[in-house]
Amino acid sequence: MQWLSQLPRMLKIPDMLLLFCLVGVANALYKQWIPDTNYENKTNWDKGDIPCGNDIVQFSAQRKVSVFVETTHAVLEMRLPVDGDFILNSGAGFYAVTGQDPGCGTGVTTEFKDSESFQWYDPTLWQAAATLNDLEQGNFLFSVHEESVPCHYDDVVFKALSSFRVDTSSSHSSITVKSVSVLGDTFTTQSEFSQYLSSSLGKLQFHGSSAVAVGNPACEDPSGCDCGNSVHHQQICSTVTCDSPNCKNPLRPTGHCCDVCGAIVTLLFDDGFNLQTYRERIRHLFLALPQYQSIQLGMSKVLKPQRLMGIISLGTLSEIQIVILDGEQGIQSAALAQDIMKDARSHGSNLGISGVEVQTSSEETGDSAGLAVGVVFGVLLLITLIILGVLVHKGVVQMPTLNRFKNSNNMPDLGGPLDHGFDNPMFDQPTMMPDIPSLYGTGVSNSISMTQTAVHFVNPAYDESETDFTA
Repeated sequence: MQWLSQLPRMLKIPDMLLLFCLVGVANALYKQWIPDTNYENKTNWDKGDIPCGNDIVQFSAQRKVSVFVETTHAVLEMRLPVDGDFILNSGAGFYAVTGQDPGCGTGVTTEFKDSESFQWYDPTLWQAAATLNDLEQGNFLFSVHEESVPCHYDDVVFKALSSFRVDTSSSHSSITVKSVSVLGDTFTTQSEFSQYLSSSLGKLQFHGSSAVAVGNPACEDPSGCDCGNSVHHQQICSTVTCDSPNCKNPLRPTGHCCDVCGAIVTLLFDDGFNLQTYRERIRHLFLALPQYQSIQLGMSKVLKPQRLMGIISLGTLSEIQIVILDGEQGIQSAALAQDIMKDARSHGSNLGISGVEVQTSSEETGDSAGLAVGVVFGVLLLITLIILGVLVHKGVVQMPTLNRFKNSNNMPDLGGPLDHGFDNPMFDQPTMMPDIPSLYGTGVSNSISMTQTAVHFVNPAYDESETDFTA
């Protein structure tokens, strides 16, 4: 047990900011863990307040936890677990008050809450920012649920003056990220981070069946990179509680767990598209406007499954998905989506945008949104030709030949063998109707005559003097 252990090295706040700025040059997203196991956090105590000099502080005997202590605290009594750490900031500690603590009341027994349930793949436990400066200032980005959890190319940040406990269990053996920052130290190589994970403090902070692995390279594609969390979609969504949307046509963005009221803008792009540049363009052109102050906007590259007629899988297509929410019925979101679509159509050739589509949860307003017509029909035609070629190659479909379209002048001689098609009981089985000998006597051969252009027959239901029928 390593309680009351002094923090080996504390970085000054200016030094940490400098370190964060240097790391931020890599143009990555930063995902910061929200829960902590700090002594000064009121929400970590069952009585909803920080213990004072007349209180008995209790930690469950079998619970594993590392607690960060920022300053000094008076206690009456402290009951510690078998396995745990106090991480003391400079000058932090505990002391006993002689007599009663005048500002503490009568005293209670207060217990530190359980932190075992905090899961890595719970999207509500993360905050995202484009830069470390935004992370420090609270300028967080909105993301769909899959992308709220750290992606393969993200830098993971646990607050410097803080400790935590996170369950990393998943169906995979490892969780891959770019880097991890803990207690002010940033780990970018797996060898160093593995040493930290194997330490007593690392084991208290990270637990579960999957090991966190660092060292994944940064995303080098200017158009962005797929998050890589789609394989964990079911686990991520199992932690999310969805509210019932109150709009007419709720939408389900790719990578999201819930139906939402808002709008989705889908961009098709070419080699000239830059995701970060375009994100800044949208922020300056539209999100800075007063009417869009309450908008939540998330933008990322997604891999959308393509299916012909909703059945035949055609692989995936890389698209830029812009999810827009306004917290209401999606009216403001629809207006912003229309503005973004108009801008993309006007300046798309300069921005690397080749097509744009808009979906809204409210009623359609103005111009009906859709992919550029030429792009849509070109893709559909190409898909159809590919599928047709595969089916012909496998013999499922036979292409028509010229022999099936011969001119009627080249028809074979009618005197040759005839294809009777199906049996006609009126003509082919005379024994079935012996009571009408006139139909099946010797004159039957005269009741049918053939020419080069037609076949004439006598209708037995009428007298021979009546009009003949021609087929």
